[in-house]
Amino acid sequence: MIIGICGKSGSGKSTLAKQIMELNSNSIHLDIDKIGHKVLLIPEVIDELTKAFGKSIIENNLVNRKKLGDIVFNSRLKMNKLTDITWKYMQIEIDNILKDNKEKIVILDWLLLPNTKYFKMCDIKILLDIPYNIRMNRAILRDKITEEAFNLREKASINYDETAFDYVLKENDLEFGKRLVKKI
Repeated sequence: MIIGICGKSGSGKSTLAKQIMELNSNSIHLDIDKIGHKVLLIPEVIDELTKAFGKSIIENNLVNRKKLGDIVFNSRLKMNKLTDITWKYMQIEIDNILKDNKEKIVILDWLLLPNTKYFKMCDIKILLDIPYNIRMNRAILRDKITEEAFNLREKASINYDETAFDYVLKENDLEFGKRLVKKI
């Protein structure tokens, strides 16, 4: 089974994934953002990103994610360029993980999941549509960023079609979340 969890930054995707994993030991959580971070270590990706965004994103021969984020979160065009460069490498990693874990419940957690082939593969699709202020406060505390940095993320985010999801959580309701996890 594949469970897809979507929501904007700070919506609680990872928290919900952890709750599901606590109830089912035969599950794994795939935070696709972390796969994106991992591919930034691949030399070919570093070369392509340097060509696309300049040497200012490189520090100690590695991509400085903060510097790269400052560039791409300001422009949907630049964000698309980043995706064009990294996505093929991310897909290889995701495909391998799915192939190696066919007997498990795989939880895919990603803001952009609906824009991928993996969304159609999900047996259950969950959207966390949590209010802006709650998400902002969480992200500021978790990531130690400013409100301005959060707003840049928000600007680069996508809008969701709620009808494409099996479940939509609209509030920061832990009890509803727990009931949903037990149902799943």
